[in-house]
Amino acid sequence: MTDLVALYFVASPLQYLAAKRIAEAHEAGARNVLVWYKPGVTPIVRAADWDASAYMPWPRWEPLPGRFGRLRRQRANLREVAALVGPCTRLHIHSAVFDTEAINYFLRALPRACGAQTMHARILPDGIISIRRYPLSPLKAAAQYLRKLRRLVAPELDYWCFSGDRIGSDAPFCDRIYVLPGLPHEYPAAKVVTLPPLVDLAADERTPVPPRALVIGQPLAGAGLMSAADSEATGRRIRAWLAEKGITEIYYKGHPKDSARELNHPDYRALELDQPLESHLADTPYRCIVGTRSSALLFAAQLGRPDTQVAAFGLDQVKFKNPTEQQQMLALFDHLGVARL
Repeated sequence: MTDLVALYFVASPLQYLAAKRIAEAHEAGARNVLVWYKPGVTPIVRAADWDASAYMPWPRWEPLPGRFGRLRRQRANLREVAALVGPCTRLHIHSAVFDTEAINYFLRALPRACGAQTMHARILPDGIISIRRYPLSPLKAAAQYLRKLRRLVAPELDYWCFSGDRIGSDAPFCDRIYVLPGLPHEYPAAKVVTLPPLVDLAADERTPVPPRALVIGQPLAGAGLMSAADSEATGRRIRAWLAEKGITEIYYKGHPKDSARELNHPDYRALELDQPLESHLADTPYRCIVGTRSSALLFAAQLGRPDTQVAAFGLDQVKFKNPTEQQQMLALFDHLGVARL
């Protein structure tokens, strides 16, 4: 029987890099098991870096065929993850959020399935989402108890109800919250652990950066964040600004949800990566990295060389959910030195 197993549920390249850093810096003596549940993570997974790893279908979006497909998928996921983890004495479960039923049921079911005597849940950083709290409303907190009804047909699916922040930072099962260096947060200080940089900076700062820029795309009009006219105007401003800077080599990193490629320009070169963007930014120096409100700009400011200019265009046209979200994001950009143009 293994003494300690650290299990990581990840859904994005950023969460993957954070999990890898935690495994190296904080769970070095554990059996480290990776489970990813978004297909987009598959290309960046290196199985050799983990003691065990596998893709887990999300029950809501990939139910098993037939009646009660979601329920049967949840039970199948539990069996398969338990087999990956194996018998153990202690279990640390990492996830960016614990209120979703696809992850929450593991909190009680997995220790029983693996014979673990102790279990602690630990929260992975999730970029801009992690800078503020998202309290559960009384209605949503009460609705959690409906998820316990699955015990009537599947006794192992015992939802762990909690209150406070929806990711689980206030819950009794959570003993640690990982945060990224340089980013503010609102979590209880006693639980917070700051991670080392997610990637090792490889660029030689003595080597001049060629006139190269990266435009970070994202859905703007398509996501209701801007009008179509403002999105087009922002794209033109970016192109004109780069021309004024004398940038002759411009790459465009599209967003998976931006089929319209709103900030793209005919003379940009498409950037296709087989690694997380954060790793690419650490390995490849740019003179300028620009976008609108993408969280990638924050990591560009953290990972880029001191002579790399990171700028956000069109923030004054962006539609925020509320004034608090706007103030927090603008303050964060200012804190990390992202120019607002």
